Amino acid sequence: MNNKNPLTSGEQRAIVALGSLYSFRMLGLFMVLPVLGIYAADLPGASPEKLGIALGAYGLTQACLQLPLGWLSDRIGRRPVVIGGLMLFIAGSLVAAAAESINGIIAGRFLQGAGAIAAALTAMAADVTRESQRTKAMAVIGASVGLSFVLAIVLGPVIASAMGLQGVFLVTACLGTLGLVIVLTLLPRTAASGAVVADGDWAVDHVFGGRLPVLYGSIFLLHGLMMATFLIVPAALVDQWQLPADDHWAIYLLTVVLSVPPALLVMRMGRGHRDPRPALTVAIAALISGVLLALLAPSLIALGVGLWLMFAGINSLEALLPATVTRLAPGRLRGTALGIFATCQFLGIFVGGAAAGAAVALGGSSAVAAIAALSAFIWLAALWLRPLVPVLATTSGE
Repeated sequence: MNNKNPLTSGEQRAIVALGSLYSFRMLGLFMVLPVLGIYAADLPGASPEKLGIALGAYGLTQACLQLPLGWLSDRIGRRPVVIGGLMLFIAGSLVAAAAESINGIIAGRFLQGAGAIAAALTAMAADVTRESQRTKAMAVIGASVGLSFVLAIVLGPVIASAMGLQGVFLVTACLGTLGLVIVLTLLPRTAASGAVVADGDWAVDHVFGGRLPVLYGSIFLLHGLMMATFLIVPAALVDQWQLPADDHWAIYLLTVVLSVPPALLVMRMGRGHRDPRPALTVAIAALISGVLLALLAPSLIALGVGLWLMFAGINSLEALLPATVTRLAPGRLRGTALGIFATCQFLGIFVGGAAAGAAVALGGSSAVAAIAALSAFIWLAALWLRPLVPVLATTSGE
């Protein structure tokens, strides 16, 4: 396997299309995060509990439906699942835009989450790229998600101030429509698996065998720690370091951009070896050290360095983890395995936010830092408990 082979024109076109689709979809979702708690607070029926449900509703339905829709994409093909999911996402955005109470917002957010297509999209990226180029594809997708987050933090408040919360959801629906156009016009058609599926295909040896569970746990911890950090850091920027909320986008943008070169180096290290654990270890170390520094920063500069390290770890892991899953998962059950992977990702978002909120109430940011340190110990111990090499060696000849 020659890792120096360039991407083919077909691979380039598919990766750009998938990255754009991810970007449009996630941009619409992320724009709501910095404004929902402010602009929905005066809606009829609004309460802190219901505002929290409105924020978390999307992640909950995503977690519930990633696995069945990933499994379905193995049976009927990726495109039908992606098209149906985008239509649900658009419908949910319109329901939320038309809502006149917090309950309407909650219903719209639940419906948005029902369009759980992350597993099918990731499986499609694996379908249309060679194994030697798969990390590149995941890197583009991961970078598009990171860029979408930064743009959303900037655009969300701007759109909300001009058009209200309704405008944010309407723009989200438009972005979902653009994603639908991309699927219908640019993405290649990939057929569903033609193999007869035996009764044993749901056995744990297929989608929970080898070291796949470690990768599922890794994406859970990655997103849980990320949510925990963003629960604390924005408030610290305002309260502790007197940085106005309108200026937060600048520090996020700067640290994300500076994190790209080291993240690319870690991805390159992971692409060149059968055993991905060294690259994963470096990425985890960057993530955890960044989280701890951001949570316990003695100065604004230290907090910025922490965010830089954290984003370097996030960008690396967002590319390395799904790429490794696609190498380990059985070919015709790749969508199913990625459905479990995506389910763990969204569960991490939900659990990370909830656990961090409870920890802050009990012991402040220091308690969250202690949980992060403990998570790092368990994470690295599980990663090195048993090698990934034998499993990768048996699948590298696909």
